[in-house]
Amino acid sequence: MLLAIDAGNTNVVFALVEARRIVARWRIATDPRRTADEYAVWLSQLLQLEGFDRSQVHGVIVATVVPRALHNLQVLASKYFATEAVIAGSPAAPWGFSIDVAEPQSLGADRAVNTIAAHALHRGDLIVIDFGTATTFDVSDFSGAYKGGIIAPGINLSLDALVTAAAKLPRIAIEAPATTSVIGRDTISQMHIGIFWGYIAMIEGLVTRLKAEIGRPSKVIATGGLATLFEKQTNVFDHIEPDLTIQGLAMMWENTHIAA
Repeated sequence: MLLAIDAGNTNVVFALVEARRIVARWRIATDPRRTADEYAVWLSQLLQLEGFDRSQVHGVIVATVVPRALHNLQVLASKYFATEAVIAGSPAAPWGFSIDVAEPQSLGADRAVNTIAAHALHRGDLIVIDFGTATTFDVSDFSGAYKGGIIAPGINLSLDALVTAAAKLPRIAIEAPATTSVIGRDTISQMHIGIFWGYIAMIEGLVTRLKAEIGRPSKVIATGGLATLFEKQTNVFDHIEPDLTIQGLAMMWENTHIAA
């Protein structure tokens, strides 16, 4: 089996993949100081709870947007899984598509992997929205070339900034308001409306502008943990792919080993 690791700014996701099927997944808070030994103790216990053993893992692939976390993940692969980790975007596992932007090297690994998976699963011009620490909008054309995108604060960051800066505002859960009304009658309901419906308005507005600029029919693919939160409240998404990054890593692994 393949161990695919997606190291993001907030969480590191570990997934066991067999024939592109995700058979188990776990996440842990991102901490660049966490050692390979700490990862191994935590992961070994979770593997056992799910009925797996470390010896069943024959390959490791990593995508990370946290450079300081990479070394310990590489040590984890070599020390505890007896294999060298394949790093997404490295010479051993190149992206394999055109990056048509001013600074190609600045494209985040997660966004590149999402582009690979999205085009393997869906044809045509695509807009991939990833709801993570930041909410990113990535545009790729029908050939699979990456054309650019948008980076916006994630909804949790927006809420944190609001609560931190306004002393009298309480922390609230991120959830759909009880009604579709956008006239709040108390502080809590007004915050829910501002955060939730304000975020949907941003998504819909940016997608409308992106589609107008692309000038061709485009599919909107949503991924990330919060994608399902908005799914029932807007018709802007054509497809929800919760595991797009992990799927992309599994595809990269296959392509790397077929090429080898």
